[in-house]
Amino acid sequence: MAHTKAGGATRQKGNRRGKHLGVKIFGGQKVSSGNILVRQKGSIFHAGQGVKVGRDFTLFAVKSGEVKFLRQRGRQLVSVQ
Repeated sequence: MAHTKAGGATRQKGNRRGKHLGVKIFGGQKVSSGNILVRQKGSIFHAGQGVKVGRDFTLFAVKSGEVKFLRQRGRQLVSVQ
């Protein structure tokens, strides 16, 4: 009798594709409303003025303007002005 469980397909999964996280639009660039600014796991960047947070912590622009990255009270804020 075998002493190890049968290695099914669950043990043989290879490399998976990346999640494409990170900053998508950088400071000083122009955006229109609805553009995705940052994709992230958890709130590494926080929403400032003109930015809202999606349910998967994605930051997106609510109005059109220029993207600004700020640091306030130890938080990294992303705002659209």
